[in-house]
Amino acid sequence: MIYFGLLAVGCGLIGFAALGCGVGQGIAVSGAINGVARQPELYGKIQIMMFIGLAFIESLTIYSLVISFILMGKFPKTDVILEMLSHAAK
Repeated sequence: MIYFGLLAVGCGLIGFAALGCGVGQGIAVSGAINGVARQPELYGKIQIMMFIGLAFIESLTIYSLVISFILMGKFPKTDVILEMLSHAAK
């Protein structure tokens, strides 16, 4: 029973990966904009480096989505959970 509860908490906490990725992408784009504002002639190099960094950040979001799907596949069916809860209540 505790296993399924911890599994549910784990699936819920994976959402924080998306939050962290959003913050990281905002910081990366902000840094790129500041870099271009200081040295406009390096726009092309800064843009390419920013896109590579954003791709790495976005890959973390995709990995966390895949892991959440894998963990959700480990949950039992609803009738099994209800049966376990009815036995635990007795």
